[in-house]
Amino acid sequence: MAGLLPFSLLLFSRFGFFVLVCGHLADFTSTVKPTVVSGVDPATKRLSSAWTSNAKEVPTTDFTTSYRKSTAETTTESVNRKEGRKDVRKEPTTKEDEGPLELAKRTKRSLKLAKKLERVQEKPKVIPRKSKINKTTKAQINKGSHHQLPAPQCPPLGLESLKVKDSQLRASSYKRRGLGPHRGRLNIQSGIEDGDIYDGAWCARYKDKKQWLEVDAQRLTRFIGVILQGRNSIWSWDMVHTYKVQFSNDTLLWKPCMNGSKEAIFEGNQDPETPVLALFDTPTVARYIRINPQTWYQNGTQGDICLRAEVLGCVLPDPSNNYAWQTEPTESQDRLDFRHHNYKEMRKLMKSVHDECPNITRIYSIGKSYKDLKLYVMEISDNPGKHELGEPEFRYVAGMHGNEVLGKELLLNLMQYICQEYKLGNQRIIHLVKETRIHLLPSMNPDGYEMAFKKGSELAGWALGRYSYEGIDMNHNFADLNSVMWTAIELETDRSKLINHYFPIPEQYTSEEAFVAPETRAVISWMQTIPFVLGANLHGGELVVTYPYDMTRDWAPREHTPTPDESFFRWLAAAYASTNKVMSNYDRRPCHNKDFLRYNNIINGADWHNVPGSMNDFSYLHTNCFEVTVELSCDKFPHASELPVEWENNKESLLVFMEQVHRGIKGVIRDKDTKEGIADAIIKVEDIDHHIRSGDGDYWRLLNPGEYRVTVSAEGYLPSSRTCDVMYDHFPTICDFYLTKIPRRKVKDILGKEGKRPKDAQQRLRQLRIRKLRVTTKAINQRRAAARRV
Repeated sequence: MAGLLPFSLLLFSRFGFFVLVCGHLADFTSTVKPTVVSGVDPATKRLSSAWTSNAKEVPTTDFTTSYRKSTAETTTESVNRKEGRKDVRKEPTTKEDEGPLELAKRTKRSLKLAKKLERVQEKPKVIPRKSKINKTTKAQINKGSHHQLPAPQCPPLGLESLKVKDSQLRASSYKRRGLGPHRGRLNIQSGIEDGDIYDGAWCARYKDKKQWLEVDAQRLTRFIGVILQGRNSIWSWDMVHTYKVQFSNDTLLWKPCMNGSKEAIFEGNQDPETPVLALFDTPTVARYIRINPQTWYQNGTQGDICLRAEVLGCVLPDPSNNYAWQTEPTESQDRLDFRHHNYKEMRKLMKSVHDECPNITRIYSIGKSYKDLKLYVMEISDNPGKHELGEPEFRYVAGMHGNEVLGKELLLNLMQYICQEYKLGNQRIIHLVKETRIHLLPSMNPDGYEMAFKKGSELAGWALGRYSYEGIDMNHNFADLNSVMWTAIELETDRSKLINHYFPIPEQYTSEEAFVAPETRAVISWMQTIPFVLGANLHGGELVVTYPYDMTRDWAPREHTPTPDESFFRWLAAAYASTNKVMSNYDRRPCHNKDFLRYNNIINGADWHNVPGSMNDFSYLHTNCFEVTVELSCDKFPHASELPVEWENNKESLLVFMEQVHRGIKGVIRDKDTKEGIADAIIKVEDIDHHIRSGDGDYWRLLNPGEYRVTVSAEGYLPSSRTCDVMYDHFPTICDFYLTKIPRRKVKDILGKEGKRPKDAQQRLRQLRIRKLRVTTKAINQRRAAARRV
């Protein structure tokens, strides 16, 4: 009975200051019933009263835990606060109220518990009951899909996000440097080769039950749970099946996590990749925590003790503030909605931004996903809904991989920020809005995002939600125009007949049978509708900016494959990376298996890995748009508590990159006699083997500072050339052209020789293929809509 009553304990720290810790009795001997979750849908609504104060810990009841035969027998307790019996009251819930999902599953029982806890005004009266002993068998093992759990209130310490430094991780032993304790981080990815310094887990040198991985929180922390994974490797299959947990304040005296009178044993992994969550029934305050494997996959005699982990805990206030210099900012000065948004919440937020700034915003849809979710775009401009002559079009695309969610939240933050700052009179933002037409697509793969969102930030794993609902990786789903170009170069002997831009989509890609995602079709159609000049594709899982080409020429695993605009693409990549607070920090460690600090955090995409059918390459070869990929963070799905810091890390980079659309030259190409704009005119820059085309007469050519000889030609007109100087200013050089029509006598000579007027066959074929792609897309959508109605 005494062990359940709250009390206050005054501890004298080893550092010479006093800390008041409130919790259960027994110097780390609190009863801890292990609770395990594997792939559980996290809670939408947190328990507002449970685990919110260190001064008043309330025992958790109504939980049943089952184990394998080899583990300790467990007890089941059911206690009512006032009457000593169960009293379950069901609360109505609706899906419309669902919010961001983090780490636990919303259940009727957990909501009932929350309501009961809110009514507690004084210390609960607990009537002890004789525990019923349940001996479990193998058939009774429950991996957590039916456990009723309170929602965890404490965030991850940051093993996955690298907030926990390498020096804070220790182990009893490790096989080699590449399998050291610093590699025991949740979702860390190994290199292609086993044996290098970038392996995919911590692996103990010895195969016994005395091995452990230790995390130093550096301050007193209220630990509430552990998440475990096995080893990431294409050559090995290693994981921990069961494990124990111990706590300490000084690394000398260790107290185990208890289950009644016996040491608790937690269920681990049955495969290397699925994260498994174990919540402690009673949170424990300590500085150090150890994970002690008990059983593991043997693989005959070849199995190793290997694991990746994340620890959940709330760092307690430090009275002496000894570690203030190590404290990272956790808030932003900007008043934005920092949380994860599912599809409905994203739509509501976008509408709220439009309602707040109706004069500079417009929401439109470019198509639908396989599951009929609209792909919404936020347009920001001083004249929304209209292309203004001479004003460049810019786009950000996020969520191509649904589980890489940071890009989505950053774009939602960005549209809020621009709206707020525009109203406040921020001259930088006002100039950007008036001189640029901005398009923000927060979620290109909403179906995949919803799958990851339901699991939550730590339990989604590395790949859940990456692909579309049909299982398509959209970053490999665009037409492979690189192979078309390189094949033509190898076969064509007359180089004057070669093209280097506006490549038509291959015929087979436009058919209804083509394995092309509806989301990809929608984005391609969007590219045709709007003359984009610059864009970025936001991803996650690394810290680097990549630029085209993404595909190697000879299908090598990796090889530097530059475009004719290599120098400007490097400028674009550096503009983002150099202003990003994390990328520009040279004290940071590599995320996974490649050290991009050696490349100043920018790299040619093909020099990293081969990506055929990427959106970057397609955009460069099929349209005028220059596009790069930004890998925003080591953690694909950061916890909601980390979003304010991630916004501060990327805010300046997002703005600076948008401003690069005003680099180079721009102008209007007109008919000399009528002064009307000439569409589809070809703009050639001497010594750069990549041309662009005009829109409705206006054009933009992104270039580094320098002097360039520019030639413009159009069907039915004589070519015109002039020299254009690009300065280091933050605005483009104006280079207008006036073209003269080909004289009638010369046209007659051409008609006499060829029997017809010269035509731009390349452009006509390109337009024909686009029309066919749209027709087949419409037919597919109609067929799916009919199937849904049936």
